[in-house]
Amino acid sequence: MQTHLLGSPRIGRHRELKKACEQYWSGKTSLNALLETGKNISLQNWKLQQEAGIDLIPCNDFSYYDQVLDMTLTVGAIPERYQEIAARKSASELDLYFAMARGYQKDDLDITAMEMTKWFDTNYHYIVPEFQKNQPFRLFSKKIITEFISAKQAGVNAKPVIIGPLTYLLLGKEKEEGFDKLDLIHNLLPIYIEILKELENHGAHWIQFDEPFLGLDLTEKAKEIYQSVYNELRNQFPNLKFIVATYFEGLKDNLSLAVSLPVNALHIDLVRSPEQLDEVLNAIPQTLSLSLGVVDGRNIWKNDFERSLGFIEKTVNTIGSERIFIAPSCSLLHSPFDLDLETNENTLSHEIKQWMAFAKQKVHEVVALKKLAAGKADYQTLQQYAENKKAIDNRKISSLIHNQAVKDRVDVTTENDSQRNSPFRIRKENQQNVLQLPLFPTTTIGSFPQTKEVRAWRSKFKKGELTAEQYDDLLKKETERTIRWQEEIGIDVLVHGEFERNDMVEYFGEQLADSLLLKTDGFRAMEVAV
Repeated sequence: MQTHLLGSPRIGRHRELKKACEQYWSGKTSLNALLETGKNISLQNWKLQQEAGIDLIPCNDFSYYDQVLDMTLTVGAIPERYQEIAARKSASELDLYFAMARGYQKDDLDITAMEMTKWFDTNYHYIVPEFQKNQPFRLFSKKIITEFISAKQAGVNAKPVIIGPLTYLLLGKEKEEGFDKLDLIHNLLPIYIEILKELENHGAHWIQFDEPFLGLDLTEKAKEIYQSVYNELRNQFPNLKFIVATYFEGLKDNLSLAVSLPVNALHIDLVRSPEQLDEVLNAIPQTLSLSLGVVDGRNIWKNDFERSLGFIEKTVNTIGSERIFIAPSCSLLHSPFDLDLETNENTLSHEIKQWMAFAKQKVHEVVALKKLAAGKADYQTLQQYAENKKAIDNRKISSLIHNQAVKDRVDVTTENDSQRNSPFRIRKENQQNVLQLPLFPTTTIGSFPQTKEVRAWRSKFKKGELTAEQYDDLLKKETERTIRWQEEIGIDVLVHGEFERNDMVEYFGEQLADSLLLKTDGFRAMEVAV
């Protein structure tokens, strides 16, 4: 039984990457300083996993912007409008990279950025690859190879993480009519083969291909290309070991395809789709190992060890322990870095903190699950197991998240409570009688910019330099100023500016956490938040 991660957070223990990028973009620091920050973050991630006891440690999971853009630069899919930047001797590879992500407006050039969209159903984004008919590819950036070499020099024989060729194409967009982006696989696959040859020459043993599209609907054409691509990769590299990683969804209709690919291991997400385990175990061939994604890579809560051990035990009983990997459900990119850094009990109480696990803690959870499942738990691991059970049980009954008054109100709701008491026609007339709005009323979404003054007030209030009364008085004056201004310019439906809140979700979360609000009108509070 082995452990591995699909990826680590790239932001840094103290958000070093965010700060370094912003300083570089504003011209306050050098390219070398930014590159050094990236190297240090990768090294810290590798050492953390190595010291914790992770067996297969990922590399090339670090990115200065996003992993899809990394792959776009790697395979040279650089849109024509950036060629002038690429040709300049003064421009670094990273300058071209950032221009593609953020646009470029200087040196008499005005070049738009590439499109950005959601990374599946997460709150992360990626830069969408742009494809032309007969799109050429070439090995432009060697980031994958250089990161593997860096890991090896650091004493880590790492597992390179690469976006699978089919997922990469499916993430992109055709920028002209008359072709199917999947047909570009014939141009793209040779670049993947070139990358793998270099990695193999440098001593790589395991390669992780991220193929989350195996969790989505696929055409028959896509399924056929999946099979042919991985057949070709296996033929070209009989000695390399491949892990195909799926996440964010179960395999469903793609189950037979996924287990038939000529790879060494298949990763499945048992957090998002725990029901798929039985189906996979019934279909898995004897030549395929199974990576169990049992630790949630997308939230901040502790793993339920008993539940995860149940999945692991079932798998051991079916295929044996030698063919099992234990892992987070997906990359830990989506988790905060280290819970140990949260030391202020005024913002995070001990009771809530005991329920939580950030990326560093999730690494140790993966290792602990392996020891517990293998029957090799030491005293520290057994203590961790006991604390885990205590925290899970405490969360199930804690009054912080279980309010009987709210439950009682929910229990008496009926289907009629979700229905309007009057039809829209009548509500519209009543609204017009009260508001007397013109035919096309003007308004704003609601929020006005959080000015420097407002942010300064909030900072002083949190530090205790302003009392609640002083803070409220300042916000009332700012609100009145904003409303008067809207009246002067002729806005019909006024908004108060929302100066009292920070992030909207955080603000409503703070309101819902108020015990008095929950007791008196918890259902209404939830309704307003939604």
